[in-house]
Amino acid sequence: MPEVVKFKAFCLERYKHEHNMNGKDAIRLFERYGVMDYIGSFYDVLHTFGDKYIVQDIDLFIEARQSV
Repeated sequence: MPEVVKFKAFCLERYKHEHNMNGKDAIRLFERYGVMDYIGSFYDVLHTFGDKYIVQDIDLFIEARQSV
């Protein structure tokens, strides 16, 4: 399981960097929309993709959750 935790941290850092966000705002966004649970649930697939794809996938996930 430590690899999943490391991957979640990696995703948060990449997302934060790509969107020019500070850590506090990125964590709030991830908590609000359940992004960490999503990343954990789909770790087996997501960790095989590049960071640009992962950030785009997280954006799509958040978009879908915002419209609910």
